[in-house]
Amino acid sequence: MHRYRFVLFRPLQFLPVLFGISVITFILVRLIPGDPARVLLGTRSTPTAIARIRAQYGLDEPIWLQYFYFVQNLGKGEMGKSILYKIDVLKLIITRIEPTLVLVLTSVLLSILIAVPMAALAARNSGRLPDHAVRIVSTLGIGFPPFWLALMLIILFSVKLGVLPVSGYGDSFVDKAAHLVLPSLTIALSLSAVLTRSLRAAMIVELQSDLATAARARGMPESIVFWRHVLPNSLVPTINLLAVNIGWLIGGTVVVETVFAIPGMGQLLVRAIFSRDYMVVQGVAMVFACATVLVNFLADIVTVTLDPRVRL
Repeated sequence: MHRYRFVLFRPLQFLPVLFGISVITFILVRLIPGDPARVLLGTRSTPTAIARIRAQYGLDEPIWLQYFYFVQNLGKGEMGKSILYKIDVLKLIITRIEPTLVLVLTSVLLSILIAVPMAALAARNSGRLPDHAVRIVSTLGIGFPPFWLALMLIILFSVKLGVLPVSGYGDSFVDKAAHLVLPSLTIALSLSAVLTRSLRAAMIVELQSDLATAARARGMPESIVFWRHVLPNSLVPTINLLAVNIGWLIGGTVVVETVFAIPGMGQLLVRAIFSRDYMVVQGVAMVFACATVLVNFLADIVTVTLDPRVRL
């Protein structure tokens, strides 16, 4: 079990990363043009009212002191109070986690279900027509922007065919599932294109490896060789690639949630940026950063489990 020793000290290495993200996010948010107090008051803004709002939320303090209060609140398990929603940021984020989490999980599952068969088809027919077709499709998938792909899916399945809802999240389980089909498919089509190319290349290498050759020499059918030896060994680099692309996946959910009007953290982040709601932007950014770090940590554990030769 010594190869799992990294589990003990790896979380300590994440602390400087999260600290750096908090500093960068804190500074970048405050570089956004506009005054949140003025945005909040709108046409009713007066110098006195603006000064009162800024004092209420600590926006009149020096930036270093504001950051100190932010870190102090994080240490207490708090993220401040939203200027726009008038509630605690942590409570607000908790109400928005479910749509984003379900969207990410279903998108990853769909992308794997798409990528594995396509990569297997291409690898087992390397250099032939199926391989070329898969490579062309995956290249096109990488080139399509998520927002454009989302609009095309809406036009096809919602406007033309009328089989799926255009936007929203729904109330019941069945309604939510129907509303998440198009958003999940939008992200999955883009992500599966990247995974397919990586998995195809890994499978081709494993098909020519000594392990596969020895399995064939023992009289194993090609299908058994492929699914028992080639596929498990090919998943290691793909899992790492998926973990690296988690940041892109989170960015994709921000765009997709906005297009499909899903009340998740992505939509919350976009609205907070436009309204200059500093606390919400910082809180969502920290949650996304923690999610990214956690996914990479889990990917390391899975990698070590699948390949005992790996040492982290």
